[in-house]
Amino acid sequence: MASGWFLPFAVALSCFFGLLRGSPGDADSVYQLMRCGYDVCLPEPLYIQWKQWDCLSDCRYHCMLSREEERQKLGQRPEKYHGKWPIERMYGIQEPVSVALSALNLAVQFHGWVSFFILVNYKLPFTPKKKTYYDYTGLWHVYAIFAMNYWFWTAVFLSRDVELTEKLHYSSAVALQGYSLFLALIRAFGVRLEAIRVMIAAPVFGILTTHILFMNFYEFDYGWNARVCAVISALQIAIWAVWAAQARHPQRWKLWVVVFGGAIAMVVTLYDFPPWWGVLDAGALWHATMIPLSYLWWSFVKDDSVWMTSLAINKNK
Repeated sequence: MASGWFLPFAVALSCFFGLLRGSPGDADSVYQLMRCGYDVCLPEPLYIQWKQWDCLSDCRYHCMLSREEERQKLGQRPEKYHGKWPIERMYGIQEPVSVALSALNLAVQFHGWVSFFILVNYKLPFTPKKKTYYDYTGLWHVYAIFAMNYWFWTAVFLSRDVELTEKLHYSSAVALQGYSLFLALIRAFGVRLEAIRVMIAAPVFGILTTHILFMNFYEFDYGWNARVCAVISALQIAIWAVWAAQARHPQRWKLWVVVFGGAIAMVVTLYDFPPWWGVLDAGALWHATMIPLSYLWWSFVKDDSVWMTSLAINKNK
């Protein structure tokens, strides 16, 4: 994450990647003349076959590398093929660096959630009814599940881009964004009554569930999905920005660090430069920046629980 708004905002970038399916490399006349068909498929070992590198996709991969070697000798810049930069795979993994960084992000999310769980359940005091003073404890637990689910399917998708992994990746991204919008509304407006939370959750989850079902079972429309992601992200940014400006939170500086750090990461990703050394592209750098920012945001969440607990205890004295 990242936070209630930051991870979903950054995640929204992945919603736009599908718009780049058509690429200049596809139109390259030399690439088109290459025999990237079933008659020239190369036999692959079992550890490659389990990744579902079928005949056509495998031939496209080898043709892409061959064409890029020719372009490099001619002093030409790399081009994208089928929406992706020519990244060298490793042990059947399509984007090895991004997969490794996604796994690290998953680990940071897990560490943040576990440390938060230990803090609110074993270090902070309970109410006389044996409940936490922090009213948003359960919401952050659910958030952690959505965030870890997203990074898991991101790693799988970047490992091998097929129809199933693509749908799971995009669906988990939208699910995380939808829940994070709900969490932003609850935390920023200080909603504590369960009935009001349900009233907020019903339309948010209803719309997002409809969107996910539409994308998976009717039409996988990249443009529509990108617009939905943009709207959700804009709402979250507005909500958290207003809250950060008005709240007297003692650790709000962490929020601003995440905001500006995330903005820099967005610029790097949108620049979308060709991969360095054939493995490190803008997407991989974005995954790398998410690691410290995610750690910092979970630190803010824990500070928020401590602060709110102290306020509740002082109020009851």
